[in-house]
Amino acid sequence: MQRIARRLSALSLVVFGALLALPQASHAQLGISRPVGQQLLDGIAVKVDNQIILRSEIEGIVAQEAARAQGKPLPPDLRCKIVQSLVLNKLMIARAEVDSVTVTDAQVNSELDRRMNYFVQQVGSEKKLEEMYNKPVRVLKEDLRPQVHDQLVQQKMQEQISGKVAITPREVKEYFDRVPKDSIPYFSTEVEVGQIVIPAQVNDAAKQAAIAQLNDLRARVLAGESFEALAKQYSQDPGSGAQGGYLGFFKKGELVPEYEAASRKLEPGQLSPVVESQFGFHLIQFIERKGDSYSTRHILLKPVTGTADASVAATKLTRIRSQILKDSISFSKAAKEFSTDKMTAANGGLLANRQDGGSRLPLDKLDPAIFFIIDTMKVGHITPPLPYRTDDGKEAMRILYLKSNTPPHQANLLDDYQKISQAALSQKKSKALDDWYEKNRDTVYLEVAPEYAQCKVLASNGQ
Repeated sequence: MQRIARRLSALSLVVFGALLALPQASHAQLGISRPVGQQLLDGIAVKVDNQIILRSEIEGIVAQEAARAQGKPLPPDLRCKIVQSLVLNKLMIARAEVDSVTVTDAQVNSELDRRMNYFVQQVGSEKKLEEMYNKPVRVLKEDLRPQVHDQLVQQKMQEQISGKVAITPREVKEYFDRVPKDSIPYFSTEVEVGQIVIPAQVNDAAKQAAIAQLNDLRARVLAGESFEALAKQYSQDPGSGAQGGYLGFFKKGELVPEYEAASRKLEPGQLSPVVESQFGFHLIQFIERKGDSYSTRHILLKPVTGTADASVAATKLTRIRSQILKDSISFSKAAKEFSTDKMTAANGGLLANRQDGGSRLPLDKLDPAIFFIIDTMKVGHITPPLPYRTDDGKEAMRILYLKSNTPPHQANLLDDYQKISQAALSQKKSKALDDWYEKNRDTVYLEVAPEYAQCKVLASNGQ
């Protein structure tokens, strides 16, 4: 019989990944729609040392799985598998306390900002987000803080347990040879798509307007107005603006160099001159130092670009495209040299498959903005410059390159080594997690509500 961690590995990824990725369907599960303290009314399903699992957590994940099933029957043991997976996560948190595995406030703040930015992008504005949950963004973030902290600790523990596990080509072949012939997956059409991205340039007039506005705000603060009130009104940073520009505590090297250099020159209460970074223009107010950490608040303005500014990027991309088509430079080298999208540039411009880390993407899962362009392209073709908006909302231009188009086929080591290697590695990491679980399962106090007692959440394999 399979051991417990392997039985739970796929579900653990669903539970853990869903909470971190914050899909819209799971908003209500994240605790941000409940008043602080109300969660205790749900009832405690399981206690793992001082960690608790609520009935609402279990039922929320059941509801999410039901939505994914689209009317198909759910496995009869689904609730038990969810409980087992959550207990494994709580066990990691409990052991993290013993092993002194911690995360910093800066890491938690950064993740909270990422999530707030995600929510704001999903609903359209901070105001709409606050109206949806009837809470200011500041309160939403504080409601999420304990949960985010625990999830980051779980990530760190899981990384320590299985992060150094590696796989050899021999192990990949052995893994594939063990797959029953009638269970070998069949892959749909897959493509490799590359991009080179160049942002639209901000013209001098827009830059000067942002600088002038920040200098005006600086003068108003010096004249006695509240920095926090002005940040709430004018800052274009969705993460900190609602909190009066407050960023929290950071250590050296955790903020962009320009911001950090300006901040560290200030004394408590002092204002910086206008500072430019990759995010825009900042007015910074220094708050305090604690050891090797410091806290600040800021007002961020992002100068807007226009059609004329994008034409400069388009001209540069046209020149790069011409050089590639003349074989003066390869697409991969051009992407590494010129593309400002760091994630794809490091991979020679190729978009990554988030499921296995490879470069081949299922055609039917492509972003529609890409699908409708490359669907009519031939392998080796490169588009003219196209308008593009980056993940952080900046206007840009890009060219797309269709590197390969693989027809539907049954998985094999030659064409699908990356996918098979990833699956073999996942199994090996699950084994490492399994071994850790068996070693530590008896080191915690466990109390299970009667309706979940049959799940045997800490039973050893076969029991």
